[in-house]
Amino acid sequence: MAAALEELQTRLGHRFARPELLARALTHRSYGADHNERLEYLGDAVLNLAVAHLLYEALAAQPEGDLSRVRANLVKQDTLHRLATGLGLPHAIRLGAGELRSGGRQRPSILADTLEAVIGAVYLDAGHAAADALVRRLFARIEITPQMQAAAKDAKTALQEWLQGQRLPLPRYSVAGVQGADHQQTFQVDCQVSDLNLVQRGAGPSRRAAEQAAAAAMLQTLQQRQKTTKSIA
Repeated sequence: MAAALEELQTRLGHRFARPELLARALTHRSYGADHNERLEYLGDAVLNLAVAHLLYEALAAQPEGDLSRVRANLVKQDTLHRLATGLGLPHAIRLGAGELRSGGRQRPSILADTLEAVIGAVYLDAGHAAADALVRRLFARIEITPQMQAAAKDAKTALQEWLQGQRLPLPRYSVAGVQGADHQQTFQVDCQVSDLNLVQRGAGPSRRAAEQAAAAAMLQTLQQRQKTTKSIA
């Protein structure tokens, strides 16, 4: 494990003053109690800020809506999965026996979450500047151009923009339940629009996937209601 951590730090371009943070970032909850979920939570926020800053500079002429769409595509699971694979995270993650048998080293949700945890670990180890620099290195090979605004909107972004267009508050997401064994979990998430007294539930293999499913269900309901209202009028 020590050799793997050394190699990973070289690929990250960051030498940890507190290597225990990196070890924790690479530890899935199936492996032990000192796992990476809190670091993932922190890293998610750091990643979004760093990418927002990057896009603010790179796409200076683009409006807020376009920047939000590009950011959503850059921080989505598929993108993070590719970046994590490029860093060699599949060989460095610590997983429980059951997760190993089920192919956890290659599971996109685990790799994406682990990358966020690593970003969170760098932030705690050396501060915002170091974490921001890491994010910029990670995305250096991705060409960021104004044309990226044409990328398809994810369901959460589309729902947010629809609600903003109707001058309604943003939706709230909450985990309604988690089912299954550690290596085959299904998350259930509720998407609530309080002002309309509406709740829709989505399910998926990760919290993010379930949130996207719930957002898609909510957006479909709202758009159908809008069509019905217009037809009656």
